[in-house]
Amino acid sequence: MLTTRTVRNSLTVVAGMALLGATTIGVAEATPPGIPSTETATSDLAELTVQADGSLDGYSRDKFPHWIDQGDNCNTREAVLKRDGTDVQVGSDCYPTSGSWASPYDDATWTSPSDVDIDHVVPLADAWRTGASSWTQDQRQAYANDLTDPQLIAVTDNVNQEKGDKSPDQWKPPSTGYWCTYAKMWVAVKYKFKLTVNSAEKSALTDMLGRC
Repeated sequence: MLTTRTVRNSLTVVAGMALLGATTIGVAEATPPGIPSTETATSDLAELTVQADGSLDGYSRDKFPHWIDQGDNCNTREAVLKRDGTDVQVGSDCYPTSGSWASPYDDATWTSPSDVDIDHVVPLADAWRTGASSWTQDQRQAYANDLTDPQLIAVTDNVNQEKGDKSPDQWKPPSTGYWCTYAKMWVAVKYKFKLTVNSAEKSALTDMLGRC
């Protein structure tokens, strides 16, 4: 059932719980790790190489193997569902059997994991156009399953589908209150992986960081 509520940017992290049978995870971190400060994001954005996007020739999602095993019977998608959800309960296969997920992109809350997508903040196709086409398959796999940076986040499925592979000059979260955080996440990922930005993208990110 779809409801609205205020996005909580930080929640108590419940750690150290074994995945034996049905396991209650409790209140999880509501946002990805590694979101930089506004000052850091602004500085990092200034250091990114600005150039026109490259071609999508040769691109395939299969070249970014994703949802790989993360241990404890969990794949990457399930790990993010646990991390980003509230009162998540999982079975022995790590798939959630209950819980709720607040999507910061649109301030909606869902109680079925099938209504939630795991968004690559910087989409795989955008990464391909801005540097990943020259990476090895292992590098692309690491990028597509990155749990240590603000690259993966649980959001409303149709909102993620609307975003597609668009950059911030073409698409922004419907919730304007999240634009600052979204821009900081986008910049952090591009900076870590040495991806380029085009001029319209950089302008949009600069404007969004101005809301912080």
